[in-house]
Amino acid sequence: MLARVWSASIVGIDAVKVGVEVDVSGGLPGTVILGLPDSAIQESKERVKATLKNAGFAFPMRKIVINLTPADLRKEGPSFDLPISVGILAASEQVGADLLGDYLFLGEVSLDGSLRAVAGVLPIAATAQKMGITSVVLPVDNAQEAAVVEGLSVYGCKCLSDVVDLLNNPGRHKPVEILYGLNSLHTHSLQSADLQDVKGQIHARRALEIAAAGGHNLIFVGPPGSGKTMLARRLSGILPPLSFAESLEVTRIHSVAGLLKNRGSLVRDRPFRSPHHSASGPSLVGGGTFPRPGEISLSHRGILFLDELTEFKRDVLEFLRQPLEDGYVTISRTKQSVMFPAQFTLVASTNPCPCGYYGDTIQQCTCSPRQREQYWAKLSGPLMDRIDLQVAVNRLKPEEITQQPTGETSQSVRQRVQQARDRATTRFQEESNLRCNAQMQSRHLQKWCKLDDASRALLEAAIRKLGLSARASDRILKVARTIADLAQEDELQANYVAEAIQYRTIDRMQ
Repeated sequence: MLARVWSASIVGIDAVKVGVEVDVSGGLPGTVILGLPDSAIQESKERVKATLKNAGFAFPMRKIVINLTPADLRKEGPSFDLPISVGILAASEQVGADLLGDYLFLGEVSLDGSLRAVAGVLPIAATAQKMGITSVVLPVDNAQEAAVVEGLSVYGCKCLSDVVDLLNNPGRHKPVEILYGLNSLHTHSLQSADLQDVKGQIHARRALEIAAAGGHNLIFVGPPGSGKTMLARRLSGILPPLSFAESLEVTRIHSVAGLLKNRGSLVRDRPFRSPHHSASGPSLVGGGTFPRPGEISLSHRGILFLDELTEFKRDVLEFLRQPLEDGYVTISRTKQSVMFPAQFTLVASTNPCPCGYYGDTIQQCTCSPRQREQYWAKLSGPLMDRIDLQVAVNRLKPEEITQQPTGETSQSVRQRVQQARDRATTRFQEESNLRCNAQMQSRHLQKWCKLDDASRALLEAAIRKLGLSARASDRILKVARTIADLAQEDELQANYVAEAIQYRTIDRMQ
């Protein structure tokens, strides 16, 4: 007998509907899986056989042919265990096949018949809803994640016996209900790292506020112990919370990456990713035989923090140039090409030289000019051009170290950041692809960053003196626009441009 069960496969951060066709016929006992399965799917033959027996069902000792359609799409992962199991039961008439066309099945099976969570549930559920599938059957640990999709009935099952009972007696089972309200997504979670803990560093705190308000890339340069990492880790606490649409975007990426197993909820906080400086290029941008998102995509709508930036390999850092400009990264393979979103804020920190004390007023630098030149050669001009705010962080004075922190809290700074972002949102209401000032293009600068004579003369003088590129000058205008938004001003003034220029003074430190 022939049975067809619906499932899905992940391609990038999207999903493709996959048909699992199972034919049980006469002949020598054996199981064959067709349709470009990977090793995990090939191994499911023995896994499913043991699972059916241990769960109390009969495994047909006949010839079983399993075909995964479309045949030219490579399939991977253990998520096909459940649809293969259901297909075998339906083809051997151990379960009713009348409702199979209305359900999409997804899940890994254990040898005792229980179901284990799998990755990529949210994009698969969204694809099922678009393609007319009314119900999804999956492990109970994934149920809340899939239930986010409106108009889809989600059934979370603990074991294979529950799935069989659902198909034979559908009236006994009710879809799961989402356990959290959508309004909870708009409340900012409590941050253990508060900006109030930072002593001194008024200039760096101001740069953090500008970066948060405009989505600008930021680098801190200073000697060891000056507070660079401490400052960077507090940026997430002053960013506005994710909207529901942004939360869905981030959750889809993390779901595909397998970071939502057993969590069962949307990602509510902006991501903060901090890869080690030994990270490879593919680990940053994504890759693999079946392309998966890398650190820059896992940082989508959040922060990518690169501590000790100059310790990263130069060729690895060059991978960041295109995503920083375009907001996405394309991974090309022989048979497919996938695109991952990568709209993140880059925050970096580094020492000014190999010994770390160049320019320090307390400890003398022991590096030669040649050593400093080689040290900074790891950061190319095009990469530094894409970093809007370049801030020198000095070590605290003794009296600043001993005093109690008296700075503003993250909550009060976040309120100003939210007001600035609200002004930008109002300004961009006719531009659906713009969310913050850092994403503006040249045509937007001509419209919203008009300069008066004094501001223009100031910018031209800075371009000549600092040797800035056209890209760097555009980024000065974007920063000036953000500074004006923080001041609740519509027009750019010379003092806003002057403040933006001062953040470009370490483009090429030597």
